[in-house]
Amino acid sequence: MPTGVHIREVREQLFDAAERVLLRDGPNALTSRAVTTEAGCAKGVLHRHFADFDAFLAELVQDRIGRIEIQAAALRESAGTGTVVDNLTGALTALFSSVAVGIVALVTFRDELRARLRQAGLAGLPIAAEAASMIASYLTAERDLGRIAADADIDTLAPTLIGAGHLLFADREGGPPNADAVRKMVATVIASVVRKPLL
Repeated sequence: MPTGVHIREVREQLFDAAERVLLRDGPNALTSRAVTTEAGCAKGVLHRHFADFDAFLAELVQDRIGRIEIQAAALRESAGTGTVVDNLTGALTALFSSVAVGIVALVTFRDELRARLRQAGLAGLPIAAEAASMIASYLTAERDLGRIAADADIDTLAPTLIGAGHLLFADREGGPPNADAVRKMVATVIASVVRKPLL
């Protein structure tokens, strides 16, 4: 790798490579060698920028959480436009078509990664928690606009949508669900609280 490359560019290159490995081959295939091979750089490059592989993975998770925060802002801005079902379908598809499913599995099975994330103040499954927060924020905005019932239990609906979405997208062998399957799940979960027609 050229010596003049900025540290942020190197980190992004390694994060993007890790994401491609996760999406293509799953969490079991994610090793420092797989990441550096995918990034097209020497293995030592990763260890020059991160204390060890779990430190790299912890920063990857935090970086991807930052991306969810950007997506959350865009989703909140969509409140009052289109339909609630379509907005949620698009958000969940974007979320789970990304590396989110792989990161949830990665965090679940790597004890040291969970420990590093806890040290950073991110307990449990931080990607899922951030995603549920994104959905809750959007549903709150729609409730404020009267498109979701005033008594809707948003604290239950948001994680329900995340959990159901994760289950739809988690089957790596069958490929991702089609848009109709995601839309049907969303419509079913929120049917009792939507105050606009679902279609």
